[in-house]
Amino acid sequence: MEENILDSIKILLGIQTTDFNFDAEILMHINSVFMILHQLGVGPTTAFKITSNSEDWDDFLTTSVDLEAVKSYIFLKVRLLFDPPQNSFLVDSIEKQITELEWRLQVQSEPYTLTLEEEEEEEEEI
Repeated sequence: MEENILDSIKILLGIQTTDFNFDAEILMHINSVFMILHQLGVGPTTAFKITSNSEDWDDFLTTSVDLEAVKSYIFLKVRLLFDPPQNSFLVDSIEKQITELEWRLQVQSEPYTLTLEEEEEEEEEI
């Protein structure tokens, strides 16, 4: 897969990387999805935005190799925004995948915190 965000999403959408006709629309959708990810607490602590094919996945993921599902999530969201399938069953399937990925990405991104009971147990051990 291409390492830059825009071109990799274009390839998954079936658009040649040399076709620039839809770049503005795809960029807008990708950035909308980055806003959603930011609100879910996934990715960098500051908002993230791309403006061309110069931004790579590593710019967003930094060192988080455990968030590779972000790529699938962004593709699925952009697909529904940019070129939704005509078949309602396929739309429902994609929406279910998106919902599961949102949950999993959010859980994966949450910092580990101890519950009150776990904290008390650790204090007793010390």
